[in-house]
Amino acid sequence: MGLQGALYTGVSALGATGEAMNVIGNNLANSNTTAFKASRTLFSDLLASDVSSSSGTSQVGTGVGLASVDTVFSQGGFNPTESSTDLAIEGEGFFKVSDPNTGADAYTRAGGFNFNDEGFLVNPQGYRVQGYDVDGDGNTVGNLKDIYTDLSGSVPAQETGRASLSTNLNASAEVGASFDINDPAGTSNFSTSINVYDSLGTSHLANVYFTKAGSNAWNYHVTADVGGTNTVLKSHQIKFTSTGYLKEVDGNSYMNEKGEIPAGQEGNNVITVKNTGNPINWGNGSDGHVFDVEFNLSQYAGQSELVSKQQDGFSSGALNGIEVDQEGMVIGSYSNGESKDLAKLGLAKFANNNGLAQVGNSLFEATNASGLPAIGTPGAGVGTIRSNALEQSTVDIAKQFTDMITTQRAYQANSRTITTTDDMLQEVVNLKR
Repeated sequence: MGLQGALYTGVSALGATGEAMNVIGNNLANSNTTAFKASRTLFSDLLASDVSSSSGTSQVGTGVGLASVDTVFSQGGFNPTESSTDLAIEGEGFFKVSDPNTGADAYTRAGGFNFNDEGFLVNPQGYRVQGYDVDGDGNTVGNLKDIYTDLSGSVPAQETGRASLSTNLNASAEVGASFDINDPAGTSNFSTSINVYDSLGTSHLANVYFTKAGSNAWNYHVTADVGGTNTVLKSHQIKFTSTGYLKEVDGNSYMNEKGEIPAGQEGNNVITVKNTGNPINWGNGSDGHVFDVEFNLSQYAGQSELVSKQQDGFSSGALNGIEVDQEGMVIGSYSNGESKDLAKLGLAKFANNNGLAQVGNSLFEATNASGLPAIGTPGAGVGTIRSNALEQSTVDIAKQFTDMITTQRAYQANSRTITTTDDMLQEVVNLKR
């Protein structure tokens, strides 16, 4: 091919390095784009041509070509934000989103989401984020679907069905006087209280008084204001072992001297609170109320004190915030202090990320080269979620400028190949003069 071949070799290099500069420019332009993945350029030599020489046939290259432009799917850093629906993936997964107009699916690492006016979790382009409904235990149910929540929703009141008290009663306490409902504090050794909720979500204060009745024996009295009258709802006796364990509640054996609970005696530390055998009528239009109290009591020397108390009722509450945990659970928080699992994010994983097709707006589409996505939930091999964070671009500006310099020098050198070859061809033309 001679000098003419040298021209085409130089031209091929200009084309390849020009494309490389385009890739570098695109990387730099997206250095602050959320979850952008930097690209790299790979070159390959072109088919060599055979030339005759004194030693036989030799080969001379014919230039350079662009082998591929690959997206490097490395993990980006995390940029903290103030929005709980800004989500970043730590791992290899992608958020799956769906166009509500066409139903077309796309995949993204850019987790700048928010709930729109309709209650759907969407990206800035309005694509709906995909996930699962969950049951009361937080287990996913059904198929992947648009994540939705009623932003004006609330949780209804829940009547207290069970409460628990963990208390130590002073083993050295003196035997007290008989309990008097008109002077409960003066006729008891120790008292504590717990709020219980009726079916309307109204809170009522239930007091529990303990009076020392004898060696290792105490009487308890559960009282509350019922219809304006301070009423004893439940009274009986509890007994302790000589080692301080709860031995007996309401005549039912519970623990032995070693603190063990024999088979068949589990739950014998639970009392049922009514009002003279009938459901409690709080006098406010709520349903008749019956609730259990689990006694986790001990009797050791030292001050009588409440260790902990719990109950499962609450008033109604309006939604006032949404959080997303590491495993992708979308959790609503309510004005009554309660929280509720609303949905769970789904994440997609591909066998070949480089086979994905970029379609703009930080979105990808699956292709035959990428394969079909494997759908899972965060924490199940497809990555975990960081809320209040966005993934940063993986563009290394220093490296891009270094690549820019070397690409520019390569372009300049190959342009010199063309101009020098042109000068040589001019000399050939001048031979005719």
